Amino acid sequence: MDIAKLLTEQGRITDDQLSAAREYSQAKGLRLDWALVDTGALDEDDLLAILGEHLAMEVVDLSTIDIPAETIALLPPKLVHRKRTIPLRQDDGHLVVATADPFDMYTFDEIRLIAGCEVEVMLATREEIDKIIRKHYGVGGDTVGDMVSGEEIEIETNESTDLLDQAQEASVIKLVNEIFLEAINERASDIHIEPYETGMSIRYRIDGVLQEASLPPQIDRFRNAIVSRIKIMAHLNIAEKRLPQDGRIDMKVGGRQIDVRVSVIPMLFGEGIVMRILDKSQVLFTLPELGMGADDFSTFEHLLQRPHGIILVTGPTGSGKTTTLYASLQAIVSPELKVITVEDPVEYHLHMINQIQTKPEIGMTFARGLRAILRHDPDVVMIGEIRDLETAEAAIQAALTGHLVFSTLHTNDACSAATRLLDMGVEPFLVTSTLTSAMAQRLVRTICEDCREEYTPHREDLPADFPYEEGMTLQRGKGCKKCHNTGYRGRRGIFELWTLSDATRELIMARASAEAITKQAENEGIRLLRKDGWRIVTEGVTTPEEISRVTNIA
Repeated sequence: MDIAKLLTEQGRITDDQLSAAREYSQAKGLRLDWALVDTGALDEDDLLAILGEHLAMEVVDLSTIDIPAETIALLPPKLVHRKRTIPLRQDDGHLVVATADPFDMYTFDEIRLIAGCEVEVMLATREEIDKIIRKHYGVGGDTVGDMVSGEEIEIETNESTDLLDQAQEASVIKLVNEIFLEAINERASDIHIEPYETGMSIRYRIDGVLQEASLPPQIDRFRNAIVSRIKIMAHLNIAEKRLPQDGRIDMKVGGRQIDVRVSVIPMLFGEGIVMRILDKSQVLFTLPELGMGADDFSTFEHLLQRPHGIILVTGPTGSGKTTTLYASLQAIVSPELKVITVEDPVEYHLHMINQIQTKPEIGMTFARGLRAILRHDPDVVMIGEIRDLETAEAAIQAALTGHLVFSTLHTNDACSAATRLLDMGVEPFLVTSTLTSAMAQRLVRTICEDCREEYTPHREDLPADFPYEEGMTLQRGKGCKKCHNTGYRGRRGIFELWTLSDATRELIMARASAEAITKQAENEGIRLLRKDGWRIVTEGVTTPEEISRVTNIA
């Protein structure tokens, strides 16, 4: 079958695309059809549709198929991994398999011998096949299979020298690399490796929600080697199993610079590891891209132009506070301003901004760094986080001496920022004279663009405070292979911007509660997080269920 002739006759590819694919094919040792896909000349779905039509083979969507465990067991994992061919079902003495390569007759003959029956071939994309393999055989299933069959490492040992040898085995290195690759390809922000009495668990946090990774059942035999390998990569002490340790891994994946923060904590049945993944190649958001409402955006832009004062961004860990601060700095940076930041860690490098990494182990804290940089004549200062009274006082001193200060605080809403500073020991008159505004934020999952649909909800199915009007239509995701059948893909922010008024300053001076301050702010027109969430629900960005989940109100 002359695939090039067929595609050019149908007008699917140009001569230039064919020429480029041929060069790529020769350089990489690939077949021409795969070279056309890899160079972007042809979509793999289109290629399979053409092949299926001319070879009388059905193209199947694997995300809609439930494969029985007994069918999966018909073929050895090593063959499935190596040939990217998976069994789907048995029909009248035939074994139906899915492959992305209909020309691999040798593999079909091998399957025929193993299964002892005729083979019927269907077509599916490589990506879908890989997902099914990971689901049924686990991440690194072929590597674990080789490790088990080859007995490459000794597991039952407590000697650090043996652990070092285990961790540097090629198979263990490959297995850990596959865990990282899976997480990065799935857009995970964190990897959780957790030891239990019954085995080891690996979970990825994707769009803010933890999802269990499929693992081969034998992987628990190699938990010590996996932990030791990660410790080596993070430059930690592999012999120390009694104390928490923190480290960092720098790696390149497909030309992208990835920074991984590693935290190891001893637990009851072994060491637990959490790794935060930072992709430095990702484009930073600009201020308009954050998704604030038009009125809040206008107010926030005005606040950024003030010559001095403190602007706080509040929220739990992972709510996008640092991203908002970076966007704010980028909005005001210019040759006329000197901007200095003190961060832990420095997540992204910003042009024309002087960034300092804290090092608490040698006494380089937020407070000490801030006091030092005030001697460098900055106009704008960013402190990664106000964690204690010392840092809070340093930030207030910077604001009092004519600097614009940005920082973050861990509070659940915007108005609690003032009471948190008071709780730290800051005097009320210092808070009212320096704090300009506080903005609380959360990240909510957005509806998947590939499977979104319109629907008319019933009033009783919606939260009581949702501004529902009879006949209103909303959007939701049906669930598809792109979003792992969740209906969501990607995230964006919801915001609660509070600007201090004379009335709220009086409440702070009187040490009023956060609830009293919030009530006054509501009277003055603040849009709380939940109301901002309903705003983007009516815009078709997310769903009522997601806002209820994130704002944690029944």
